[in-house]
Amino acid sequence: MKLKSSNGLVNQRVNFVPWAMRAVISFFIPIRTFRAFITIVIQRQHLLITLLALEGVILTLSFIVRLFYRELFFILILLTFGACEASLGLACLVSITRRYGNDLFNSLISAKC
Repeated sequence: MKLKSSNGLVNQRVNFVPWAMRAVISFFIPIRTFRAFITIVIQRQHLLITLLALEGVILTLSFIVRLFYRELFFILILLTFGACEASLGLACLVSITRRYGNDLFNSLISAKC
């Protein structure tokens, strides 16, 4: 995008992320997302690892929005929901760990009321 300054000269607007870096990062975004989902599937018995993988998905989504759409407001909303999700997840993790002694989902299913 070209901008005209007050003295009549045309200035080029500089992109925040150069195209080479954007290409490299856009190559690794699907790998990070796939790795996070594989971690959720493989380590689904531990609540803490699942929460960490979900945080990885949220951070990957914020990278996608920043690199390709450049919407700062949407990034702030996304990171706010990610922080709320993390705090609720940690609160549940602490509660489960205090009650059952571990963060395994199998102990939650076999627990009798």
